This record gives sequence, C-alpha cells and structure tokens, in this order.
Amino acid sequence: MAAARRTSSGSGALCRQLLLTLAILTFSCDACQKVTLHVPSKLDAERLVGRVNLKECFNTANLIHSSDPDFQILEDGSVYTRNTILLSSAKRSFTIFLSNTENQEEREISVLLEHETKKKHSQEKVLRRAKRRWAPIPCSMQENSLGPFPLFLQQIQSDTAQNYTVFYSIRGPGVDQPPQNLFYVEKDTGNLFCTRPVDREQYESFEIIAFATTPDGYTPELPLPLLIKIEDENDNYPIFTETIYIFTVFENCRAGSTVGQVCATDKDEPDTMHTRLKYSIIEQLPAVPTLFSMHPTTGVITTSSSQLDRELNDKYQLKIKVQDMDGQYFGLQTTATCIINIEDVNDHLPVFTRSSYVTTVEENTIDVEILRVTVEDKDLVNTANWRANYTILKGNENRNFKIVTDSRTNEGVLCVVKPLNYEERQQVTLQIAVMNEAPYSKEVSSRSTMSTATVTVNVKNQDEGPECNPPAQTVRIKENAPISTTNNGYKAYDPETRSSSGISYKKLSDPKNWVDVDENSGSITVLRSLDREAESIKNGIYNITVIASDKDGRSCTGTLGIILEDVNDNGPYIPKSTVVICKSTMLFAEIVAVDPDEPTNGPPFEFQLETSDTQTQRMWSLTKVNDTAARISYYNDPSFGRYVVPVRVTDRLGQYRVTSLDVVLCDCVTENDCTLRTDPRTGGGEVILGKWAILAILLGIALLFCILFTLICTTSRADKQPKEFPDDLAQQNLIISNTEAPGDDKVYSISDFTAHGVGASAQGTCGTLGSGVKNGRQETIEMVKGGHQTLESCRGVGHHHHTLDSCRGGHVEVDNCRHTYSEWHSYTQPRLGEKVQLCNQDDHHTHAQDYVLSYNYEGKGSVAGSVGCCSERPEDDGLEFLDYLEPKFRTLAETCIKR
Repeated sequence: MAAARRTSSGSGALCRQLLLTLAILTFSCDACQKVTLHVPSKLDAERLVGRVNLKECFNTANLIHSSDPDFQILEDGSVYTRNTILLSSAKRSFTIFLSNTENQEEREISVLLEHETKKKHSQEKVLRRAKRRWAPIPCSMQENSLGPFPLFLQQIQSDTAQNYTVFYSIRGPGVDQPPQNLFYVEKDTGNLFCTRPVDREQYESFEIIAFATTPDGYTPELPLPLLIKIEDENDNYPIFTETIYIFTVFENCRAGSTVGQVCATDKDEPDTMHTRLKYSIIEQLPAVPTLFSMHPTTGVITTSSSQLDRELNDKYQLKIKVQDMDGQYFGLQTTATCIINIEDVNDHLPVFTRSSYVTTVEENTIDVEILRVTVEDKDLVNTANWRANYTILKGNENRNFKIVTDSRTNEGVLCVVKPLNYEERQQVTLQIAVMNEAPYSKEVSSRSTMSTATVTVNVKNQDEGPECNPPAQTVRIKENAPISTTNNGYKAYDPETRSSSGISYKKLSDPKNWVDVDENSGSITVLRSLDREAESIKNGIYNITVIASDKDGRSCTGTLGIILEDVNDNGPYIPKSTVVICKSTMLFAEIVAVDPDEPTNGPPFEFQLETSDTQTQRMWSLTKVNDTAARISYYNDPSFGRYVVPVRVTDRLGQYRVTSLDVVLCDCVTENDCTLRTDPRTGGGEVILGKWAILAILLGIALLFCILFTLICTTSRADKQPKEFPDDLAQQNLIISNTEAPGDDKVYSISDFTAHGVGASAQGTCGTLGSGVKNGRQETIEMVKGGHQTLESCRGVGHHHHTLDSCRGGHVEVDNCRHTYSEWHSYTQPRLGEKVQLCNQDDHHTHAQDYVLSYNYEGKGSVAGSVGCCSERPEDDGLEFLDYLEPKFRTLAETCIKR
C-alpha cells in the first residue's frame, strides 16, 4: 500500500509538473495569440489605445509592425492610433508581428478591440469628464520638513475610476530618476507621499508624470504632468563676498564722496523676505568723529564729513553687518570688516627752516656746491606732495648759479656753474623759492604757494693769471706780402690791472709756419709768402694759436685769425682740358673757366685762340656764352681725330693763363662713346689682359690644336663621294643659318635631317660640301656630310662663303658640280616622304618618343629680316640707309659697302 501510495504520489507530482508546464505554454501561447483591449467606439488620432506586454511573447524582437495601418506599435508595447477611427461594429482586430532578423524567429500577437454600443454615451460622458477633471493639481511641500514620514502630499484621482478599475503610477525626478525613491504613489488610492526631507537650495521643484491604467493595460487618461514645488525656509545666512574690504579715499574730500561698496549673497529663494538684505555700520575705529555712513540696501559707503585729515589719522576701521528679513530682529545676520585708508593730498606747503642764508665762494671757480637749504613739509614723505622743487627768483641774471633738489634729503643744493669775477662784483644776493612737485590742493594764488628765502653770496678775490679775452682775435694782411712784414698780433691782459704789461707770448700752433710771434708784444712777422689760394686755407683765413703767460707761469690760450686779403695773382684757367665733340650730333662744345681769386679779381673772362697757325684759326672758333663760359666750334668739316687747341682766358684786370685744350672729334652720339677709344673713327679701344685671361687664351689655343689634329686624322681617311646625289640622303645635314625671323631661307627639319637654303653669292657646289646659290630663279642647296656641323660654328671674318675646311683644319674633297633647285626637289621629295613614313617606327608601326614633331609658329619674328639680305641685295642697290644707323652698326655698314 505504501509503495502504491508512493507510486501514486509520484505519479501525481509528475502530473502536476506536466500540468504546470502545459499551463505555462498555454499562457504563453495565449499571450502571443490574443490580447483584448476595451476601447470607446471613437478613437482620436495619435491617442493611446492600450499597452501590450510584448516581452511575455518575444524577448528578442528587433522589428515590430502592425497589420493595420491605422495603429502604431512602440517598443514598450504602447498602441497608438495614426488616424481618427470609428468602430462601426462591436469588435475590430489586427495582428502585431514580432521578428528577430538575426536568428530568423517570428511571433504574432492578435489584438482585439471591443466596445459595447449600449455604453457608448456613458463612455463618451466619462471621457469628457476625464478631460475636464484629469489636469495638473497644485502641490507643494515645505523644505527641511520634520515629518512624520512618509509625508502625505495629495491624492491623484481620475473620474474613469467610476467605470474602470484604475491603477495609479508615477515617473520622473524623485521617483525613478535622481533623487530616486523620494516620492511614491499608492497604486489603488492615488495618494502621493514624500519619504524624506528636501533642501530647496538643492531641488527647487520636481516635475513628475502620473499615469492611470486599467488592469488589462488600457490607459483611459493621458499622462498627467504634476509639479511639486518646494517651499523656501529661511535656513541660509547672508554672506559677504569678502571677509575684509579695503577702500581708499582722499583726505579733505567733500561730504557724500563714495568710499566703496560692499555686497552680500543669500541662497534662499530670491525676491522673498528671506533674501531681502539690509546693510549697516556697527562700529567705527577710531570712533570720534563719525565720518562714514552706509546705504542700507545698496551697501555703498560714503563720507559724512569733510574733516578727513591724513596727518591726524591715516586709517579707519569699520565693522559692518548684513541681515535678511529686511533687517528685522529675527532675521539672520553676518558681519565683516572694512578698512578705509586715507590717501594724502598736497594740503601742506614746504616752508624754509630759515628765512636768510649767507655763503662765500672764490672767483673763477665753477661746478662747486656753496650752500644747502632745508624745508619742512607735513605731507606724506617720498611722494610728489612732499618732494620740493627749488628755483632762483632774483639775482641770477648772468646764469652764474643753479639750485637742485637732493632726492634723498629733499634739501636744496646751490651751485656755481659759471665763474664769478671779483673785479666785477664782490657780492651777489639771490632770492630762492620752493614748491612741491604736485600742485597745491587748495585754491590760493600761485605766489602764496611759494615759500621764499634770501641767500647772500660773497665773492673772494683770487690772484689770477692773464686773460685771453676775446679768445679769438683777427688781423688783416695782404697775400704775397713781402717777407719780414710786421703786423699787430694777439693781445692778452691782466684782469686786475687791466693792462698787457708783463705778459709774454709764444706761438703754439702754425700749420704752414708762415709767421713768427714776438715774445714781448705778441705782434707777428711774415716768414714766408702768404697764399690765399692754398688748399688748407678756408674762407681766406689762416689760424694760428698763441699762449700768453705772466711772470708766475699762469697762462691763457687764444686764437689769432690772419685774414688774407686777396690780390690778383692768379689767371683764370679751364679745368677740363679734354673736350669731346660728336660730329653726328653737335657742332660745338662748351668750355668753362675758373679763377681762384676773389670775384673782384675774376670774371668776366675773355676767351681767344692763342696760336699763330692759320690752319688752326680757320678750323676752330670761340664764341663767348657768358662771363665764365664760351663755345668752341669747328669749320670746314675736319676729319675725326684729336686736336690741340690753345685757349687764352683773361680776367677783368688783365691777368690771363693759356690752356691747351685736347679737342676730340669723334663719330659718336654721346661723349661716353669716345671715352675708351684710341681711334675716334674706328673705335678701337685699349684692352689690358690680366694673367688669368692670358692663361685662358693659352688653354683655348691648346684645345683648338687638339680638335684640329683630330679632324685632320678623320678627314684624311674619308673617301671621295660620287658626284650624283647619295642614297643615304637622310643622313646628311644642311647648314643652319640660325636666323631669328622668317625670310627667304627654307628650313626642312625631319628627325636627323636638316635642309637649309642659303642665299650666298659664291658659286654653288654639291657633294660633301656645298652652298646654296641663286641663279635667276633657280636655287642650289649647300650640303655637308656627316654630324650636326652648322654654319655658325664655321663663321669667319671677311668672307662671303665659308667651307668646312676652315673649321676642321683638314682636307675635304669638294665636288664641283651644280644642281638646280628643281632637280634637288624632284630627287629629295620621294625619298623624304619614304623616310618620314618609316622614321623611328617599331614593330607595331607606332612612332618613338623622339619622333620628329611639328611646331606651331608662335611669334611675329624680327622686323629687321634676315641678315642674309645684305649678300642677296644687288650691287647696284644703295645702302645709304646704313649711314643713319647708330655708331655700333657702322662697322657692319662698312663691311657691306664696297669702298
């Protein structure tokens, strides 16, 4: 029985487990298959219909959509309407599809919307009431509340609770957001509670959201925003922004002057009695007299009296208070300290400690201190209000004295800066005054701001030496005066006796040693001929230095300026002895004469040829231009060259000098064209070669010999070429003319083949070497065998036709045959076309990178045309235009013209 009982109990347990599993599966299937929501017959757009617990059916869904486009499903299972819906029948259903794209799982939930038509009017009435009654309800609580906790705040109610079973819930700050668990609501009753005290300074208010839902997840009301305000309590003291305030105010300022402003803050709620502050002064040190007041609301401290005196008290200390609740006795208060420093102004004048002073100084002494004066000043030491400025009001008309301030002691130091003379004044009386650097603060006249004193300076006599006064003296002597001529010299005197007796003189400086100084009298004697026009003489004055001494050896030094009076001892001359006349641009040249003598012995000048040669007189003439200049011109078209023309210039008094002018007649445009020429006509200049240039020439000659030797060895092995045109014509080169503009030259450039028609007058040849020749309308082509030799490299002087023999230095066989241009054209054109067609092609018939390219013509070219025009011009054509070219083209013209 026991076994059977155990077996039956085991079977029962197994059956219960199977039934539980089946129930769970059935519930899950039911959850995934069907959900019923009770709704009214009319659903507005974007309204919450209800909430479906999606996680009970499918935990890992990442894609949710509805089969009915009128409904939208959110991730939390909330069902919202997209449009306004009218349920015509009692039921309406749709399907919610859940899927996971990662593991390819899908679930479906059937949603059934039910409504009873008989309850339509009552439900609409309930909805209207809900919209009217379900609204934010004012709610508040006192900060730092003492409880008891949980503290009831208010009750949340919905009128739909009359028709539905409604559960209440809240979300937001203080619930599920920091600070969490501060508020909660009873699910069934809607009573809202607070669990602990709240500090308003930390959280001024809380905005939470209240929800009302039915057991099946239907939400008959919209979420309700609920604001819970924390009522302020006066729990914070007002606090000054600084513990100690330091201000500065000037002494003697007017009453009502602003000293400074204090400020305090309060963390309680603004614009309430808790933050309405009042300022006041509790205590002043020193207490008497009361000098300051404070505005109760702004905290501005001002002076209440004008009796601030820094010399009596330079600092005041105030104890200040701030109190909330508008200063009522039960308000919270805080104190602070305010220190007010009194700043100095110049309200005290410096005053001399004595009204008169007496001092002594020896004559002829300078830069010595003779007196110190002191002053008293009650202002702040070492400031501009205390520092003194001294000045001399009277008695210093000769600028013998100066008075300065000793910055360390503030004393006035009187000094002598210009020597005094006992013989002139034995006593000097000075009136000195003193002022501060800063202006006086009180309104008084400028004279009353000065303190004055009198200083008497006694001058002591001193035994002095001779005095050189004036230090610079002058005498006049005619230049070229006879030797041993005597004249007055330098004079010194004794300042005490005012005489020159007992004074000896000595010459200290005489640059040219022209004069001698008498030891006893100081007179001068001429030793050499005086020349006013000497180089070292400036403005006609010759200076010597003289020292005067008395019997005790005391001396003074002076300067004697000898003014040399001019005499007419110099004839005028022409400084520029070489004159250039460019015959092509000028017919004359100007010459200018100068006279070292003074203008009274100088111009106007007379110019004339100083020669008896009649040919010179017929060739040259002089024409006066002004008092100092004349023109020299030529007659009878003299040839180019240098000519010596003597010219005599005479001043107004008949003094004259002959200057041999070197006149150069030059074929030039400007004088600079003939500066470096030796031959005025040909322009051959002198060239001086340095050692490095000579060495470079020698190296070039050696290199040229090596090249010539190589060419001789090469050409000696060359075979004679046939007279007819060779087959390898593409390997031959035409001579390049290197012209810079298109002319009558014909150039054909095909890879390594260059053809150049040269218009030369020499007889045409062909073969190894040839030149193009024009005969009537036929042309022949000059050919050069091998390489890239051009005519440029074979250029020579004085030949119309050039061959490669002169370049290579060896023998080259020349075939004297002639071919016309038509023969040359008919022979070369087919071969050129064939060569060009196959030029530098590879196996694929594509041109190589170095294939000959055609170039566009990019410029107009030179307007001068080809240089070859000179050789092609018929001999009977005139080349007179070459006479009008510039001098640098004259050589080219002479080469082209047969003279």
